[in-house]
Amino acid sequence: MELIIAILRPFIWLFCRMAFRITFQGVQNVPSHGACLIVPNHITFADPIWITIPLKRRIYYMAWDRPFQIPVLGFLMRIFGAFPVRLDAVDASAQREAIDLLGQGKALVMFPEGGRTRTGELMPFKTGAFRMALALGVPVVPVAISGAYKIWPASRLLPRPGRLRIQYLPPIDVRPVPSETSKAELKQLARDLAATASDQIRTAVSFDAECAFRLVD
Repeated sequence: MELIIAILRPFIWLFCRMAFRITFQGVQNVPSHGACLIVPNHITFADPIWITIPLKRRIYYMAWDRPFQIPVLGFLMRIFGAFPVRLDAVDASAQREAIDLLGQGKALVMFPEGGRTRTGELMPFKTGAFRMALALGVPVVPVAISGAYKIWPASRLLPRPGRLRIQYLPPIDVRPVPSETSKAELKQLARDLAATASDQIRTAVSFDAECAFRLVD
């Protein structure tokens, strides 16, 4: 798979530069080795592919199972390390795979909004990913995707040209919670961690939107 990714990466990057004028910032914030949890905002089916393009290490994804039914997109998602998760029920199999990957020191992407935004606004973060980070003591890397809603809102069948920016924000250091931590305490810690990641992404996306408005104005 890594050979296939290496072959496809420059072509996908070139296509995205031509079609979406894609740019990347802060790629060095993704650890080059060791377990980490990458948490982007979620706008389009192509988010897993876009955020993978400049990353040299192997990345894995827990992604909504619906896009896997789209022939070309589903094929690319599997090649780039995505595995499906059901959103309409507790998917114990996907959770086990995520924990196993992090336990092996892999980089895992989870979309904490739980689905694509329908309005372009950042939705509340669910705490599942952050509970996992706290339990295992792995750093959390927030990723801000800007411009994607204009390119491919949920109401459109296919994307359109636009300007896309991916920002990899500084990792949030997370230490494993003590074994005696109560469920209530873990839940609150996960909420606090989710809020921190959400605030950082919201700030980055809002700044990009403000800059774009000034350029147009």
